Amino acid sequence: MEHKLNIRQKLELREHEILSPYAAFSDQSLGRDVEEEPCDIRPIYQRDRDRILHSKSFRRLKHKTQVFLAPEGDHYRTRLTHTLEVSQIARTIAKALLLNEDLTEAIALGHDLGHTPFGHAGERALNRICPIGFEHHMQSIRVVEFLEKHGKGLNLAKEVRDGIRNHQTEGKPSTLEGKVVRLCDKIAYINHDIDDAIRGQIIMEDEIPKEYTDILGRSLGERLNTLIHDIVNNSEKRNDIIMSPDIEAAMHHLREYMFESVYMNKKAKGQEEQAERLLETLFEYYEKHLERLPEEYLLRMKQMNEPSYRVVCDYIAGMTDRYAVSKFKELMIPSAWSVY
Repeated sequence: MEHKLNIRQKLELREHEILSPYAAFSDQSLGRDVEEEPCDIRPIYQRDRDRILHSKSFRRLKHKTQVFLAPEGDHYRTRLTHTLEVSQIARTIAKALLLNEDLTEAIALGHDLGHTPFGHAGERALNRICPIGFEHHMQSIRVVEFLEKHGKGLNLAKEVRDGIRNHQTEGKPSTLEGKVVRLCDKIAYINHDIDDAIRGQIIMEDEIPKEYTDILGRSLGERLNTLIHDIVNNSEKRNDIIMSPDIEAAMHHLREYMFESVYMNKKAKGQEEQAERLLETLFEYYEKHLERLPEEYLLRMKQMNEPSYRVVCDYIAGMTDRYAVSKFKELMIPSAWSVY
C-alpha cells in the first residue's frame, strides 16, 4: 500500500521544486539538540518561527528601546518594530533569491531576543558590570536554548540558532538565509534610525552627505529600494549574499555618519548615562539581595549551580525599559509613609 504524504512532507518536497539549490531545505536540517516528533503540518523552520513568535521574550521587545530612550510619540521604533522591519526586508530578499523564507524569518524574529532594556546603553552597562561580560547576540542564544519556557528553552533547529548567533557584523552564518538577515539588520536600523532621527529633529534629510544619498537615494523608500535591489541583483544564482562595491561602501559610510550625528548625539542620547547607572545599581542590589530575585532564578542557582552574577544578569537583561524603571523606584526610592 502506497504511503500517503502528510502536509509537512508535501511542503518539503515543494521546497526542492521551487527553491534555489543554495537554499537551506527543511528536510535537510541538522535538527534539534533534543529530538522531537516532527509536526505533520509545519516544516521545521516554520515551527521554529512560530515558537519564537509565541515566546515571552519576543513580546517583551515591544517595550525595549531601539535608539531613543522614552521618546514622546507613538511612531518611534522599538526593539520589536526593528525586529519586524528586519524580518520584512529579509523575507523580501529571500523570496526574490528563492531561499527558505521560514528559516530567514525565524532568524530575523529571534536575532534580538537577548537585547537589554535601554538598547545598547543597557548592553554596555551589563558588559561592564557582569564578570563574564555581556553581548546581546550571545544572550539571544541563551534565551532560546535555556531561558525560555522556565529553563527548557525553545529547542530550535541548529540553522536558526546559527543565524541568531552570527547576525553581528563580524559573524559568519553557515546559511545564505543567515547571511541575508545579517545584512538586513544593518539595512533596517541604519534607515529606520535616520527616519526616527529626522522625526526627532536630530538631523534633516538634506544634511545627510550627498555622496551617500546620490548613490543610495534621498528618502527611506528610495534607500531601501536601492539596497534590496543591489543585494538581489548581485546574489542571484550565487552561493553567497553580496553587494556591489559602491553600494556597500556608501552604506558603510552612511552608518559612520549615523554614529557621528545620531548615535553619539547628546540630544538623542542624553539619558543614556542615567540608564546605564540604573541597570548597574539594580545589578549591584540583586547581587547583595539574591532573595529578592524571582523564584525560578533562585532555583537555577540551587539546582544548576549557576553563579549569582549570571542569574542576575539574565534577570536584568530580560527586563523591559519600564519594568527596570519600576523596579528601581520600588527598591531605591522611598515611598510615602502611611498609617492606613
